[in-house]
Amino acid sequence: MKTIFESKATNTGGRAGHVKSEDGVLDYSISMPNSKGKPDSGSTNPEELFAAAYSTCFAGAIQAVAKEHDIDDLGDFTVTATVAFNKEDDGFFLEATLDSYLPTVNKETGEKLINAAHEICPYSKATRDNITVHLNLLMDA
Repeated sequence: MKTIFESKATNTGGRAGHVKSEDGVLDYSISMPNSKGKPDSGSTNPEELFAAAYSTCFAGAIQAVAKEHDIDDLGDFTVTATVAFNKEDDGFFLEATLDSYLPTVNKETGEKLINAAHEICPYSKATRDNITVHLNLLMDA
């Protein structure tokens, strides 16, 4: 294994605290949303940060597999990750949904791309058999 790079962030105060990356680019208050949303509109939470990271990583994986399939133009494609924070009797758990919009490919190709991306994406690998991940291909009407 060869490490390509490392990133570091530190939280103080848990879910009612603060998180800051080593380089200072990320510097956020953390607050737990309630049924009315976030108590502090300028804050974030671990699930929101995870959704941002997962959607970005998955989009990169789509780009990588598209090249392998000789697809040069994905157009203005998007990946939206929704991360749910859930509770059961035995504790808390996460669930993720990845909505991929690939405007330049047909349904069959799009499904192949998102399934192949799910196999190579580091976040998909990290979550495999740990949380439920739903893959959706969004198509123009």
